[in-house]
Amino acid sequence: MLRKKRNKSQAALEFLTTYGWAFLIIIIMISVLAYFGVLSPSKLLPNRCNFGPEFPCLSYQISATGSTFKLRLRNGLAEPINIESISLATEGAAAYTGCTPSGFSIPFTSWRAGNTTDFVWTGCTGGGLVAGDKGKVLITIRYYPMLSGSAYANEVKGEVFSSVV
Repeated sequence: MLRKKRNKSQAALEFLTTYGWAFLIIIIMISVLAYFGVLSPSKLLPNRCNFGPEFPCLSYQISATGSTFKLRLRNGLAEPINIESISLATEGAAAYTGCTPSGFSIPFTSWRAGNTTDFVWTGCTGGGLVAGDKGKVLITIRYYPMLSGSAYANEVKGEVFSSVV
């Protein structure tokens, strides 16, 4: 009877050891894939530019080498607007600072309905954006309809998730 019990114990130990080795090999394989970036979800996600229907996003570019951020938007509202402010940020711990408008000024006045405008910021630093990786820039636009006045200001938040060039 003692011999029969020892055989069951040995079988259980061999069973657990075999599955332990298999589990260890799977963990090592997943670690290697993650180390080389194969399992990086940001590389698998497509580029996107999300705003409300107020400002359809037509084109965008995040540049780490030129320290620029470009955004082409269309005024999708039915009336002309004035933009009080546009702020840029990133999700990273480092702040996205030093961005100065190039080719436009804030406040941006008399943006007619249906018109397309290129917004370009230069001198952008920080934000943890590295060339070759994907980065996310968060944009907040504060505007008001020209006919209503600044007492009726609205705010639209959008994001650009794209490969950094």
